Amino acid sequence: MTAASTPPRLRHAMDYLHTWAGVLCSALLFLVFFMGTLSVFDQEIDRWMMPATRVAQPAAVSFDRLALPHLERLAPDAKQWTVQYPTSRAPAMRLSWFENGALRSRDVDANTGRLLPQAGSRGGTGFFFPFHYTFHIKWMDLGYWLLALVSIAMLALLVSGVIIHKKIFTDFFTFRPARSRQRATLDLHHVSAVLLLPFHFTITLTGLVIMVFVYTKPGIALVYGKQADQATREAFALVLREPSGRRAELASVDAMAAQAQRLWGGGEIRRVSVRNPHDAHASVDFQRRPHDQISYDTRMLSFDGSSGALLGRSDLSATLGLQRFFTGLHMLPFDHWWLRWMYFGMGLVSCVMIGTGMLLWVEKRRVRQVKEGRSSYRVVNAVAAAGSVGVLVATLAMLVSNKLLPEAIAGRALLEQCMFFLVWIGTLVHALARAWQPRFRAELGTAWREQAWASAVLALLAVVLNGVLTGDHLLRSVSQGNMAVAATDLVLLASAALAAVAARRLGSRGAATAGAPRWLKEAAP
Repeated sequence: MTAASTPPRLRHAMDYLHTWAGVLCSALLFLVFFMGTLSVFDQEIDRWMMPATRVAQPAAVSFDRLALPHLERLAPDAKQWTVQYPTSRAPAMRLSWFENGALRSRDVDANTGRLLPQAGSRGGTGFFFPFHYTFHIKWMDLGYWLLALVSIAMLALLVSGVIIHKKIFTDFFTFRPARSRQRATLDLHHVSAVLLLPFHFTITLTGLVIMVFVYTKPGIALVYGKQADQATREAFALVLREPSGRRAELASVDAMAAQAQRLWGGGEIRRVSVRNPHDAHASVDFQRRPHDQISYDTRMLSFDGSSGALLGRSDLSATLGLQRFFTGLHMLPFDHWWLRWMYFGMGLVSCVMIGTGMLLWVEKRRVRQVKEGRSSYRVVNAVAAAGSVGVLVATLAMLVSNKLLPEAIAGRALLEQCMFFLVWIGTLVHALARAWQPRFRAELGTAWREQAWASAVLALLAVVLNGVLTGDHLLRSVSQGNMAVAATDLVLLASAALAAVAARRLGSRGAATAGAPRWLKEAAP
């Protein structure tokens, strides 16, 4: 349905919904899409942020030879050991266990068996990826529920945007960058929205489906009561055994791994979990890596830890299999580099769509609110600037701090994260200060422009620091085939160039006009 055939009352209602859903949720939506875009290459960002893990991918992996000696020494009393097997994207073997209620982890060079130094950083997988779906708010699963709210708002924005759009097919091919800043911004918003409409629907809907077990927690608790964990065990057919209290030696995990691969009919091991490793009722769980299929089907096999006998295997129900398929569409676990870059590009275009929508709202209401003596548009403009360009500035500042902070300093990973949030808050303060500074009141793009320039400088600085302090400059990374580091540097350089172009564009026609053009007043952002 296009706007031309839509009843005026319905179109007016959808216009109202589109406007205010965008204003209230645009900053959070930008954060979700931006962090999700970074998460497409979160493991590559790990290599850039954790130089010690820039090791070669091993030809073969042995749990007994590489992981077991370190686990026996580092976590002899742990009730569970987890070992992440190396891949082409994450070539180091990661050992994890719980100690005093906190998750500990160390990386091992699977080629030599050498224990790598402490990373001192949570990297892409530990910071950007969980930020994408939890906002790092763990209390009462509030982050998950906030994600559900903004996801529903995104679906409402997509549906209402289609209904109110007057020329949805014409605008698909219309982009006039040489026109005024407002017209070019509106065209860019339309093109990015219409071009990726199927992607936006798919990525938003699948994101909701992934979290179904979080959103059904109240219902599960109502049915299962204090045994709510039983629902997960039943859904995934997990084999859990109580410790016997009798000590026993762990059988060869490598032999169990070989048997698991035979039962799977091929494939690679993603993760090995050893429960109660020194008990007669020890169990060893193997997860298959879903690198050769769309579905995020990490099917599991469980073995008796002391005898090596097969205890059980997880077979997904049709419902759970469908959920895993949607999870695969969203998380892209399979090995397909071109598709991964396509997801990355579409994520960036989605960020452009959200950012231009913020700009259009402010431009549309600036003149009217000035005449009425109101200033709420300045607050919205400051939040929009900090919620879009400010997120980029904070991310790049975190990457710069990753190179400047001493490796031996205590709490280094926490300091990196604090840098992100402090700089992010600083961008909001900067934008608010610019909005109320007399000489900048007429030009609301000042904060956007200055933060764009800051992004360009920080991106260049991050590349230079990586080359100087780690020795892996761009030419060396390419020559040694370290494409994760090289690609990260190249993306940073491209980001610097685009930020500079955007800053120049925001400043080229910066002076505000006395009134808004008619087409902008009638636009529907």
